[in-house]
Amino acid sequence: MPAKRPPVPLSRERIIDAALHIADGQGLRRLTMRRLGDALQVEAMAIYHHLPRGKNALMDALAEHVTAVVVEPSDDDWRGVARHWSRACRAALRAHPGVLALALTTPPKGRTAAAIREQIDQLDRAGLADAGGAVHALRAYVFGSVAVEVQQSGWADPDSDVEPGPWPRSDARADAAFEEGLDALLDGLQRRRSP
Repeated sequence: MPAKRPPVPLSRERIIDAALHIADGQGLRRLTMRRLGDALQVEAMAIYHHLPRGKNALMDALAEHVTAVVVEPSDDDWRGVARHWSRACRAALRAHPGVLALALTTPPKGRTAAAIREQIDQLDRAGLADAGGAVHALRAYVFGSVAVEVQQSGWADPDSDVEPGPWPRSDARADAAFEEGLDALLDGLQRRRSP
């Protein structure tokens, strides 16, 4: 008889991964502390040791997980930096459509606020005037673009009673539309900085 493996220790990372799995597979409305505890094979109260504020802390952590995007710029040109960051942000949001509503409504704090400051610094160092305004515009574009993708894909509203359907992991038309819109936004930012 094989020896029993010891249980995997509970950690904040395991909790967030399990919560993302539930939110993406069943919708955010179905994410309860009890259901999360069942998925982790622990009593729900054990989760509070890692997230003392309970579900509020969990919601903040999920939003931060998909919005605290940090990238190392591969380019000194501000357009390249902005493009690289926008693509990474889109990928993070698309990876977890179940928490998109949280990402859209949770004010930036913690790691997300730090990532935004880093993005502003990167664009500033790359020579973009009003980098703060540019980051605001880029975030609005990326978040809005992903929200439209989710809506048009037929993936259920995470707050509805309808079970979410399969989420397309790749979509050439959506990719092309995103790039076209991003080019237009970058062209607009370029014109604003020209005398």
